[in-house]
Amino acid sequence: MFALHRTRRRVGEPANVGRRRACRINPLPRIAVEPLPDAAMRWAPRTLAPNAARLRYDYDMDTDENTARPLAPENEPASIELAAADDGALAPPEDELKKPLVIVMHASVGSGHRSAAYAVAQAFELMRDADGERTDGQPPIPDDLDIEVIDVLDYGRIVFDGNNAASLFTGATRPIYDLTWRFTLTGRLLWGGGSIWSHLMYSKFTDYVRDRQPLAIVCTHITAANVAVAARMLTGQHYPIVCVPTDYETEGLWPHKAADLFCVANESMAETLRPRKVPEESILITGIPTRDDFRRAYDRPSVREQLELPQDRRIVLALAGAYLPRPYVHFRTALDKLLPYLHGFDDTLHFVFVAGSDADYARHLRQECDDLGLSNATVLDYVDDMAALMAASDLAICKSGGLTVTECLCAQVPMILLGKAYGQEKVNVRMLTSLGAAMHVTTSRELLDALRHIEKNPESIRSMLINGSFLRHPNAAEDIANATLRLIAAPKNPDDPRYRKHLLHFYWGKKPAHIRQGRRRGFASAWYQVCALCAHRTGGRPMSVYWLFGARRSLGCASIFRNA
Repeated sequence: MFALHRTRRRVGEPANVGRRRACRINPLPRIAVEPLPDAAMRWAPRTLAPNAARLRYDYDMDTDENTARPLAPENEPASIELAAADDGALAPPEDELKKPLVIVMHASVGSGHRSAAYAVAQAFELMRDADGERTDGQPPIPDDLDIEVIDVLDYGRIVFDGNNAASLFTGATRPIYDLTWRFTLTGRLLWGGGSIWSHLMYSKFTDYVRDRQPLAIVCTHITAANVAVAARMLTGQHYPIVCVPTDYETEGLWPHKAADLFCVANESMAETLRPRKVPEESILITGIPTRDDFRRAYDRPSVREQLELPQDRRIVLALAGAYLPRPYVHFRTALDKLLPYLHGFDDTLHFVFVAGSDADYARHLRQECDDLGLSNATVLDYVDDMAALMAASDLAICKSGGLTVTECLCAQVPMILLGKAYGQEKVNVRMLTSLGAAMHVTTSRELLDALRHIEKNPESIRSMLINGSFLRHPNAAEDIANATLRLIAAPKNPDDPRYRKHLLHFYWGKKPAHIRQGRRRGFASAWYQVCALCAHRTGGRPMSVYWLFGARRSLGCASIFRNA
């Protein structure tokens, strides 16, 4: 006998666990029981072995190690083997298989969207498993609530690696990324979500939603949000959709008019949603969600002692783990160029380099440190408790990803943002530096100069901590979970326009309050980059390419091209 069980990645599993498997067939143990009346046979497994039909067993078919009780002798007529009976005998009632479900969905494009999804899922589980009743006036949580974290790319008709796809937009093809996201869709042209997503790519997810009927779907990526909207329209369900952008700006491809709630980082992001026809009641400032670890108070001396770090020096943490290899090429190159100058900080700073899951880069760093004879440098591989390590540090050198900088803010560690930023990461840099919550450098020389400044003026670290409190929201994940529960409990209007089925929905909004460049100039600048790239490839002059494509005449902005 076989039972079909869905498997999914649970909260707390390591980040390097393989992708979610759609389903798997596992043998159930054979259970010997006493004869029962026919009327009671259906409930026999529930009485004699409560978990027999619910748990997944992985064992050798030739052994009986995982049986609920030893098999009866073959010559004993007083007992029967339930495994030989009807297949439905071990199956629990159909309504028991379908627990109340909340789906938290992301896309494996870098680690930020996944980390935010697991943070929200963790908040749900902590609230569900908390002892005692909720006394804060929030809606109750079902005791059997199931929280499932899903990578939407696993349900695509064409399966591809999201990390590699994202890396394509950080090199020579970056102008295309800027043209489609940074400029065009940050203006007035907006996407309202449509069923075309499911028709073309994600029919598997629609079928899954039709079967499981979730209470709500929380989305930490644009693709996930639009797929959730399409599935809702095609299945005729009315579950709320909560969008959680994981950077400090929202782009035009979010389903603004189809989502029930936007949970954003700060008021600046809210100002970009209001002109895009998102109602005021659908905007909630929660911050970007992080795991519960980043809310805890750590004993810094104890953490340093466990990690064998000095107590009398300032700890500088360099986060060089590479989920997206290409953006980290220049980042790691700058760190390599910095290594020979670390001798100048022997008495004041101790550097901790985190290589993540990249064993080759970790070996490279250790070899370089040994060759240079550095006594104030430590190289770590994958770190399980990153929150504790951040809490024990005085300064972090990192990229400008939304989740990375948010975790640093919650851990109260100042930042030096290293390297050129693209797309939404450029917004993150501008947001943090304008508030004085971080420093930004692009080259190894600038990094060395910043470190020397901090060495001479340690009070600058204190000032960045104070300024960073403006963006610090350590309870963001819990606030998002509570907001989702309120939407679940709220009555649903079947005639709500958000439930109407449509294939595509493009519309015009007003110009957002905060965008990086003006709409015409931004488009021209992106077109300039594309043409310059073409000219470079062909060995020609950029201006000849502009005249060839007629850009000067069509855009009517010759001065922009001259000044770009």
